[in-house]
Amino acid sequence: MADVDPELHSLADVLERVDERARLGAETDYVWPTGFGILDDVLDGGLRGGNLILLAGPQGQGKTTMALQIARNAAAAGQAVLYFCYEHDPEVLLGRLVSLEAGLLYQGQAPNQDRFRHLFEDPSPTPDGLVGRLQTLPTATEALQAVLGYQDHFHVHRSTGSATNIKVIAEAVEQVRRATGQSPLVIVDYLQKVKAQSALESERATEIVEDLKDLAIMHQVPVLAISASDKGGLLSGKRMRAHHLRGSTALAYECDVLLILNSKYDIVSRQHLVYAANAETFRQWVVLSIEKNRNGRAGLELEFRKHFDQNRFDPDGGLVREQLIDERLVLE
Repeated sequence: MADVDPELHSLADVLERVDERARLGAETDYVWPTGFGILDDVLDGGLRGGNLILLAGPQGQGKTTMALQIARNAAAAGQAVLYFCYEHDPEVLLGRLVSLEAGLLYQGQAPNQDRFRHLFEDPSPTPDGLVGRLQTLPTATEALQAVLGYQDHFHVHRSTGSATNIKVIAEAVEQVRRATGQSPLVIVDYLQKVKAQSALESERATEIVEDLKDLAIMHQVPVLAISASDKGGLLSGKRMRAHHLRGSTALAYECDVLLILNSKYDIVSRQHLVYAANAETFRQWVVLSIEKNRNGRAGLELEFRKHFDQNRFDPDGGLVREQLIDERLVLE
């Protein structure tokens, strides 16, 4: 897909381009499905080119897990993915993907992610390499084969806060486009780690989010950026909201879609904890709030079951039926 020309256009030029697209058919890579059915329905098909999508939530609620699973789903569907990872080495992401695939293939029979991690980190030599090592663990070989099925579509950039700025990100997007002939789904894990010129955190956050938004528009790709929470959004029993995004109010303003993960147990109303047959099951679910959605409905609450022992969520989520609250003051 060609870059969007940032220069001035006459309305006649715009109409001509729209007419040409109508005659030739819409480009097939304009929307990237997330692979989470109900989320794609809410987002009118998935993540859209030219959009900045923020995925936020308190620590430990699965932001990277969900972002990696969305990246996996896109790559498995034959779409290019470019994952900027400021937190982990590519080898760590590979191990998580193998664990994820085992979970999808074998569900409850799949090994715990710790067993995969130990195999990937084992320093002892193995004559048959990784394949031989994984043969010692049931389901691991099949899981690796699943990853190999989309290995050419999935690109990982080992990013650092001292070097990986918006220019580096844009150059990598172009590199993937030249190599694959596709515009990639861009994932930034995470936003506050992108190198910026500003010194103050609020100014840095504003600079980064504006740059990422411009990049999405200029390259007509979806940019999914993970965002950290401020201290107020990290308190136990308190629901993270848009105003808890760390750094600047510009984050919520500039993005096209804002998704926030919260633990269902922390934000379900007390009456459901008291009368539920097994309230502890709420701990096994996250609530994904559609706080902002310029492409459709907002204010919806979706729920997905955690399988963090397999580095994944159950993709078959649903709408939250219980009443949710922003803060639980007292639990008796």
